[in-house]
Amino acid sequence: MALDIFKKIDSEDKTLLLKDLEANIVYFEKNDSISAIRLNQVIGIVNEGYIQIVKSDYYGNNVIIEELYKDSVFGSNISFSINEGCEILAKEDSEILLFDMAAVRNLSNDKEYHYQFLLNISEIFMGIISQRNERIRILTNKTIRNKLLEYFDILSKKTGSRMIRLPFSYTDMADYLAVDRSAMSRELKKLKEEKIIEVKSRRITLLNR
Repeated sequence: MALDIFKKIDSEDKTLLLKDLEANIVYFEKNDSISAIRLNQVIGIVNEGYIQIVKSDYYGNNVIIEELYKDSVFGSNISFSINEGCEILAKEDSEILLFDMAAVRNLSNDKEYHYQFLLNISEIFMGIISQRNERIRILTNKTIRNKLLEYFDILSKKTGSRMIRLPFSYTDMADYLAVDRSAMSRELKKLKEEKIIEVKSRRITLLNR
């Protein structure tokens, strides 16, 4: 679950804050590209929907760089690299709140809701660093098997359960792990046959943990 950037800010102060930030709301339909928005020095918040930041390699294969759900925050300053090689796609009908990073810098500690907002931004930075570290842990594994088990272990620890539900499709999971979809399916089958995991649709149970 994404951290709420407006945590501990009541509705009245939130209205004032959004005015101070000169924020505006934009809407995207499923499969629309959000990359058309100039995201340099701009912060986006997913009010509703599901966004992916995708990068294509030299051969045209997609790698999911980041997934953004409700309340997720993104932008060139506080997200994974958003550059010419990345595309930002709305995977569902989505509503995005946008404001300029320069407006954040102009906030002061004199107003309590400004101060709280800056604290929330700092907390989100720490969360993003944690997510990056998780991704590095996954991608530094050399084999598809180890990438899968590392990813499942991270999800299991987050929920405190051996039973986990994948947050996206198997095709997207292959893109997220930066592996071939067919090769990943074969490895999942082997893990199932070796009774290391149990697979039921998008539900994975770790049997030997």
